[in-house]
Amino acid sequence: MQFEWKGVMPALTTKFTPSDTLDIDLFEENLALQVEAGVSGIILGGSLGEASVLTNAEKEQLVKAALQQLAAKLPVIINIAEGNTSVALEQVRLAEKWGVQGLMILPPMRYKADDAETVAYFTTIARSTELPIMIYNNPVDYKINVTLDMFEQLAVCNNIGAIKESTRDVTNVTRLINRFGDRYKILCGVDPLALEELVTGAVGWVAGLVCAFPRETVALYALVKAGKIQEAVELYRWFMPLLELDIHPKLVQYIKLAEQLAGVGTEWVRAPRLILQGEERGAVTQIIQHALNTRPILPAYHALLK
Repeated sequence: MQFEWKGVMPALTTKFTPSDTLDIDLFEENLALQVEAGVSGIILGGSLGEASVLTNAEKEQLVKAALQQLAAKLPVIINIAEGNTSVALEQVRLAEKWGVQGLMILPPMRYKADDAETVAYFTTIARSTELPIMIYNNPVDYKINVTLDMFEQLAVCNNIGAIKESTRDVTNVTRLINRFGDRYKILCGVDPLALEELVTGAVGWVAGLVCAFPRETVALYALVKAGKIQEAVELYRWFMPLLELDIHPKLVQYIKLAEQLAGVGTEWVRAPRLILQGEERGAVTQIIQHALNTRPILPAYHALLK
């Protein structure tokens, strides 16, 4: 499948049952809501998807369920987050076998690779496959910054075509565009910076709160890209307390609680994560419930996506 790195691409949560097995029925229900809202593709096995606690068999099950439901209408992208190059290459091989249409790749996990090692890691993976690749640059959480000079070296790999920009520095979007033009498609990877990065040139948004609020997320993207900035700002102000749940270490628990309260998921997580309790649960619930109680009426944004 040929596709463009653009639009809203949800980093989907992994749905579990109370007995800690995959809840494929609920996954498919949520996926249907994402498609109805107007997303451009989906990403499985990201940080929000609890990839580190999923088995390969479970990843395969999720990929195949998504592929069957989407029927080649939207791309299915899987995240590769490994500390061993050979294991990462094996994950790529499996992803190809399962039929994914693209890859999102983090720098090496656990070991803080230097610039040369990180470039070699990405280059080795890119040369092992023809699948389109998006580099996930998140130095805040994963401690390795993929610099502009490193992206210059990676430009020889034609299938590395996109960047999930999660440095939390909105000016980096402008630096990337000034240096590379449209060589790399930039997708915002930090929910509470989405409006600013979309205005300054990001062509897409790898979103988290979209799992619970798909229509509002796609509407915000559509309004910005249609130049309806004041309408976008008003929606963004309502959305901001929710979007900030995406930058907490417990983003998985926070966003899954939002899914549950919004009626589009459950809060079951896999250990060592635990369901929220006490004051923390109360504080997050208050944020989510206030947003639900004040949920805005959205414009007919689908027409803006054309």
